[in-house]
Amino acid sequence: MSRYDTIVIGLGSAGATAASTLAKAGKRVLALEAQDRVGGRVHTVQFGDGVVELGAEWIHGTDTSPVYEAAVRNNIALLKQEYDESVYKSDGTLGDSVILEMIYFCLQTMNTSPEEPEPLGKYITRKLTAYLEEKYPNILNDTEFMKEFLEIADIVVDGNEGSNNWNDASSNRKYVPLGGSQDMSWRRHGYKTFFDILLNKYKNGPGWPTLDIKLNKEVKLIKWPRDSSGDVEVTCADGSVFTADNVIVTVSLGVLKERHQALFSPALPDDKVTAIEKIPIGVVGKIILSFSERWWPEKAAYIFHWLKPDKEKYEKWQVGLKDISAIKGSDNTLKIWTIGEATKLIETLPEDVVKAKSMEVVRMFLGKNMTIPEPTGVIRTTWFSNPFTRGCYSYDNLLMAKHPSARADLGAPLTDSEGVLRVLFAGEATHPTQYSTVHGASNSGYREATRLLSAENK
Repeated sequence: MSRYDTIVIGLGSAGATAASTLAKAGKRVLALEAQDRVGGRVHTVQFGDGVVELGAEWIHGTDTSPVYEAAVRNNIALLKQEYDESVYKSDGTLGDSVILEMIYFCLQTMNTSPEEPEPLGKYITRKLTAYLEEKYPNILNDTEFMKEFLEIADIVVDGNEGSNNWNDASSNRKYVPLGGSQDMSWRRHGYKTFFDILLNKYKNGPGWPTLDIKLNKEVKLIKWPRDSSGDVEVTCADGSVFTADNVIVTVSLGVLKERHQALFSPALPDDKVTAIEKIPIGVVGKIILSFSERWWPEKAAYIFHWLKPDKEKYEKWQVGLKDISAIKGSDNTLKIWTIGEATKLIETLPEDVVKAKSMEVVRMFLGKNMTIPEPTGVIRTTWFSNPFTRGCYSYDNLLMAKHPSARADLGAPLTDSEGVLRVLFAGEATHPTQYSTVHGASNSGYREATRLLSAENK
């Protein structure tokens, strides 16, 4: 069967939701996924004595979340990821716990906004300075401490925001969090379970009879009829061609930035091109280390406070390692977050180099207080160098204030001369208030599937 009602391109959260919604309604759907797996920027892998998440890790909010509701419907017990945090200096001594208070203040400040948009880092620094002047005025006189803390805060904020640098992000973001816990964990089930549920594969389910899934199918060209005649035609890198009434494109914003000119014929309209160019996508990475057994407390999370003499001895990307923490899905693994340009560099290094140089840092901070064995394995993420993602998730920068309709423009469908829906767009970057999340992506896929079903019923 080479002709379908709808072709869905990409089987991340948006694509899997769109495809399953249409298939449940009896539509003949083809899902084309360029990678050798379902999930997109969700990627659960076996590692250590359990599973780890190379991509999305937590369910951000429980109220009206399609992800959380899927788990509840299937009686899957989720747990909040909790940490007992402490600070260590690069000389191996315990650091000042005021750093944790200051980090918490910075994260709280992210949920407020000034009247006029400004760089997020500048806004947080200004609010933090006023807080410290009132509560800890002596800290502001310690310029080295403040310099290092702002580097820590930058990385922590970027990890939450998805930005490459906190001054590239906007203080007035449009993101609206869902209610409930922001860090529910799938534990050893793994986030992949959400896709098993969506695609009716959970507990050896049979899938959807009218949904045809093809992996390792990179799409090279989407031809759509601007006049009212003909089908949408999708050509893959291997030469195979598929036709349908319409297509839902759910590839990442990073892929659209790189390929939109070659991918669509006719070319995309100017407003959509502007949206693709103006909405930013960040690069967040993880270095995950496994050990023969756990040598840290169950809820361990360590912040690394670098002292100036030690900063000068190590490579820049090593100095950018500011934390390490336990993982819910595997008892004998630890995770280090990386951000932006450092992440891009780490992706190019051999894994054994990443392991050795990461462990130099871990041992320097923690080795005086703990016996640290050699790791048994390492994984470092490659979301930027992956040609089918080219980044992690979108965020709001200052340009977005000048282009307030950018996400709506990105998500707007293309119709032919008769007003018939031909090319639809979904994905986290198309959601006006829930971008950067799995639930936002899922909701966008549902939005486009129901758009098609509603149009048919008119």
